[in-house]
Amino acid sequence: MPIKAYNPTTPSRRGMTTQDLSEITTRKPLKSLIKSKKQNAGRNNTGRITVRHRGGGVKRHYRLINHNLPAGTKAVIEEIEYDPNRSARIARIKDQNGLYHYVLADTSMQKGKKIESGKEAPIENSNRLPLSQIPVGSQIYAIEMTPGKGAQMVRAAGTKAQLMAKEGDYAQVRLPSGEVRRFRVEATAALGVVGNVQHQNVKIGSAGRNRRKSIRPSVRGVVMNAVDHPHGGGDGGSHGVGRTPKTPWGQLTLGYRTRRRKDTAGLIVKTRHDAKRKR
Repeated sequence: MPIKAYNPTTPSRRGMTTQDLSEITTRKPLKSLIKSKKQNAGRNNTGRITVRHRGGGVKRHYRLINHNLPAGTKAVIEEIEYDPNRSARIARIKDQNGLYHYVLADTSMQKGKKIESGKEAPIENSNRLPLSQIPVGSQIYAIEMTPGKGAQMVRAAGTKAQLMAKEGDYAQVRLPSGEVRRFRVEATAALGVVGNVQHQNVKIGSAGRNRRKSIRPSVRGVVMNAVDHPHGGGDGGSHGVGRTPKTPWGQLTLGYRTRRRKDTAGLIVKTRHDAKRKR
């Protein structure tokens, strides 16, 4: 799927690109599968900013995605839709009971295609099966971390993982970051690659386009005063910080490990850092 370039009518439009929406079959979402979404501008329930550089933007409705399609589901894809809340496309499906669901759309989905879920589902792209039933070497996405909880990993546009091996109750999967991780073989995953592969190649081009996405400007620490940031102060020269990079609150950054979760660390066979190191 190619990306579309704008005519260079202004300096910001020169080099700006956008997504090709030709694969989208409808502009109107299903009313029963959307809900209103409040813009909190990065603030928590006490009004404090917990996520910086958020605010404004266009109003969006949240699409209720089914990340845990029940086993035995047989459905037909009715529409491929745009979702403003995620980078991937979504597919509107209708199951054998006449119920509608939204699921993540992969590169092979199109109107009229039939998909299935469960142990007995054929080994074909877009079908959802337990890892125990998926052949080693297959490309998968939307993987469950806890069986029955629903897909949590590999859901962004263009991402895919690979089933590397099966040993007893666990399967080894190589994630897009290069990390090799173990999952229970009862956990389910969908076969294929998440759609909208060219998403990462879109060039924003203008500041206003980011503002419409609720992204506010970010100011570099080196141009602040010393009272406002550890990098601030100086004689106004263009020289660098000259010391270890830190966040506005003094936390080390750029290489400093911040991961604190110990409960799933034992399931990691090879970290993403090891995968990127040259042998």
